Amino acid sequence: MTNKQTSEERRAAIEDKAVSGRSLSGAFQEISILTAISRLFGFIRDLVFAHILGAGAAADAFLLAFKLPNLFRRLTAEGAMTNAFLPAFSHLRQSSGRSSALLLAAEVQILLLVVLSLVVVVAEFFMPAVIMLLAPGFADQADRFEAAVTMARFTFPYLPMISLVALWAAITNAHDRFFGGAAAPIIMNLALIGGAVMVPVFTRLDGQNLADNPALLALPVAISVIFAGICQMLLMQRMLGKIGARPKWVRPHISPAGRKMWRAFLPAAMGAGGLQLNLLVDTILASFLPVGSIAWLYYGDRVAQLPLGVIGIALGTALLPRLSRIEAEGKPAEIAGEIEGAMRLAAFFALPCALAVVMIAEPIIGGLFGRGAFRDTDVSAAAGALAAYGIGIPAFVFMKVMQPAFYAAGQAGTVLRISLVAVLINIVASLALMQIFAHVGLALATSLSAYCVLAIQIWLLYRSGRINRMVMVTIGRPLMASLFMALTLYILAVSLPIPTSLPYHQIWQLIILVGGGGLAYLSAGWYLSILPAGISARLPARRQTR
Repeated sequence: MTNKQTSEERRAAIEDKAVSGRSLSGAFQEISILTAISRLFGFIRDLVFAHILGAGAAADAFLLAFKLPNLFRRLTAEGAMTNAFLPAFSHLRQSSGRSSALLLAAEVQILLLVVLSLVVVVAEFFMPAVIMLLAPGFADQADRFEAAVTMARFTFPYLPMISLVALWAAITNAHDRFFGGAAAPIIMNLALIGGAVMVPVFTRLDGQNLADNPALLALPVAISVIFAGICQMLLMQRMLGKIGARPKWVRPHISPAGRKMWRAFLPAAMGAGGLQLNLLVDTILASFLPVGSIAWLYYGDRVAQLPLGVIGIALGTALLPRLSRIEAEGKPAEIAGEIEGAMRLAAFFALPCALAVVMIAEPIIGGLFGRGAFRDTDVSAAAGALAAYGIGIPAFVFMKVMQPAFYAAGQAGTVLRISLVAVLINIVASLALMQIFAHVGLALATSLSAYCVLAIQIWLLYRSGRINRMVMVTIGRPLMASLFMALTLYILAVSLPIPTSLPYHQIWQLIILVGGGGLAYLSAGWYLSILPAGISARLPARRQTR
């Protein structure tokens, strides 16, 4: 063994010791803070979008074009790559050493680049057919269709870029280094904000084409997606360099370890994309509804996704490396304790969020987006979508907590089967509910399918001994505190109406409701001793936090 190999193995041993000693709450805190920053910039981005693009044809066309690489990212990159690659990487690192694990990473890296680059070339050529498949309702509206095709040709090359970023983030996550992967979305949001700010400049420079097709207004935003991908790749290369885990570029091939990983990849891709497929169903069906329906669903989903990203995805990201190590060490009995701790954190944040967005959906949408080109009718329509998505927030978050247990145990096929059931339920429910509630019915169907998935996950994990009854007991006291918060919100909304003549009255109303509701929830949480350690440490003690 060479000195270099000895040094690498020594470094790996030190890192493994540091990783095993890090608490779940510490990893969750790092990821959730960065995710919250990303979501903050995401809201700024959406504020700019709503002000400049509104909820018309240009917004519909861009959001569809941007959904295309995002969907494939979930199916072929981010979720699947993390859920299939990270357990394989962790197992190989545990059994054969760090060098062998990095060889697997190098193999996957070159295959992703080659295959997805070919996919991009084919998609660019057949983009009109792709857009017709995703939004058949655009066929009768030539301006939206042509604009969506043009912008999708700019956004789709982002796919191989974000796929490599996802692979590199999985490597850093396996080393318990979450900064790069959690910070990459911040770069995307900053780039999209910059693209939106350039829209007025583009309007002056290319006024003739916009007169022919106003839906092309968002073209600078589409171009900014490529710039974001380049910056994200540079960030992740720097993060890999810091831990000495940068995969080499090798010739395309598939090793025995690679074959095992790729066998898990397809079910992981489809399983991880279950929620995204449900949202895609919403988009396809919404294309048959009145203009603006896609944008209303988007803005409602953006707010509902905040707790999913900050809580559910952060917990799932922190859990997967831990559960993968536990499974690799042959100690599945320890998984129940890890999931119970994650569920306690998830319930504390998810339950009040769900009740709040259902009760004050219109003040939230109005306070965040209700200005500029975003009209009062858009506020009401988007608020309906938000309330419907909000009903499903606990299920969306708890699903993300449960899902890593299946991937860590090598049961990606189980996740796929569950996701297929969810998609089927969503399609049937969407077709039925959209006849009654239009775009709100599509959001309701997505929430319904999430609860079905959660019920199946709980049953399977309980049957395998990876969770116990204490998992669901953990939601009792957070639910009580959330109901107290809901009562407070109702009292505030009734007793403290904000005059519409007051400038920015919607913003003031939102501040009062969020501030009052948040204070009520924290007070009830303190009384019931459910505050997480990071919060309770800053408050007077009542009883020992469980």
